[in-house]
Amino acid sequence: MTDWTSMLPWALTAIAMVLLFVQGGLAHRRLGQLRTQLKDRCDDLGRELHATGSGSMGVGHRVVACERQLHELRRAMDEMRQNDPLRVSYDEASRLVELGADIDDLMDTCGISRPEAELVIALKRRQAA
Repeated sequence: MTDWTSMLPWALTAIAMVLLFVQGGLAHRRLGQLRTQLKDRCDDLGRELHATGSGSMGVGHRVVACERQLHELRRAMDEMRQNDPLRVSYDEASRLVELGADIDDLMDTCGISRPEAELVIALKRRQAA
């Protein structure tokens, strides 16, 4: 009986070692799977990031082009406003209303119609209020 009882710790140690090796092998296999999944995910994210960056660059170029066009349109609109003879008449009419001109004065001086003169006076009164 001494042989069996003296062998028991060695047998348990051997079984524990085998179980540790099996667990280590399984952990190594799982680690390899996780490594592969991580690499695949990183590759996917890299492709998505590249696509997003490319799309953002395209949108950025479009925004810059739209801003450039907007500035050109504003410049053209400002030039049109400055060269518009009717604009000068309305500016003059507004100035005359501030000086106390009535509808007939505006019609005679600025060459605008009665409804336009009434509108200028109404707008000036509203701004003053």
